[in-house]
Amino acid sequence: MHVVLAGGGTAGHIEPALALADALRRQDPSVGITALGTERGLETRLVPERGYELALIPAVPLPRKPTPELITVPGRLRGTIKAAEQILERTKADCVVGFGGYVALPGYLAAKRAGVPIVVHEANARPGLANKIGSRYAQGVAVSTPDSKLRGARYIGIPLRRTIATLDRARVRPEARDAFGLDPNLPTLLVSGGSQGARHLNEVVQRVAPLLQRSGIQILHVVGPKNELPRIDNMPGMPPYIPVPYVDRMDLAYAAADMMLCRAGAMTVAELSAVGLPAAYVPLPIGNGEQRLNAQPVVNAGGGLLVDDAALTPEWVQGNVLPVLADPHRLYEMSRAAAEFGRRDADDLLVGMVYEAIAARRSA
Repeated sequence: MHVVLAGGGTAGHIEPALALADALRRQDPSVGITALGTERGLETRLVPERGYELALIPAVPLPRKPTPELITVPGRLRGTIKAAEQILERTKADCVVGFGGYVALPGYLAAKRAGVPIVVHEANARPGLANKIGSRYAQGVAVSTPDSKLRGARYIGIPLRRTIATLDRARVRPEARDAFGLDPNLPTLLVSGGSQGARHLNEVVQRVAPLLQRSGIQILHVVGPKNELPRIDNMPGMPPYIPVPYVDRMDLAYAAADMMLCRAGAMTVAELSAVGLPAAYVPLPIGNGEQRLNAQPVVNAGGGLLVDDAALTPEWVQGNVLPVLADPHRLYEMSRAAAEFGRRDADDLLVGMVYEAIAARRSA
């Protein structure tokens, strides 16, 4: 069996695809896996690092919404679809699984022309254009949120890295706090604005940090590799404030924390919910509003707080985040609510959908 994955561009598309690849290999080590990608995407680094074949096709950016530019897409797609078809033919693909992004639409259209079954996974609450189109031809459609508008979709969550999906925060916490130089017993706030950081989150946290420390809260702050580390003078006896440029073991960061202040990308929301870590979500104030939609269900379930970027101030953190961190019972209840909402088995569920799609096509 050979499965072609179409989900390049950003980590939000690539990581679920790689989690599926890992799950497929766990079930059948002989399965062939090829990831479609473009020269401009993160997949050029992430896919080979995980040991999977990467096949490049030309990039055809898609408008986020129907616009006059959409009329020009079919002409620009022809060569890309042909390139994708050649990859399907060379690999003798049994299924194409798409996750959105530049490579998904040509992957779907090539699969349709070649008679290869399609499975679509949509990570965001608001589907992208590629997955809206691909879902029309798919044998299976999986989504990350129960509120998805894709017709016939199955709610499974987002496939996660095994280090996250199997994380036992309580068991790993002593090791995690020691790794970051944190006190083993103090309430801990984890802050991150994503892989590149977020300037506004960084500024607010730096301003409110002394107040949090005086209140007995320690902080692990991932500022982002492109942002300057703040100069910190941790006074003796004060809870530590530890800024770091980047963390490559987010499982340890999650285990060390009691609560997180972060953006609301689909992967972030899925990971925090799966491990039962409550968060104050600050949706990115640009785009089409999908980050707010990503966070809303877990917030409604009681597993987090939600605040607009413009409303995030030191005073808001003091009035909303500090009371949670200072209340062990409320932390426990929010953690439990997040964990009950989260899904840890999306990778295995998606493997099942791949096998179902292949079986259905063969029987037809």
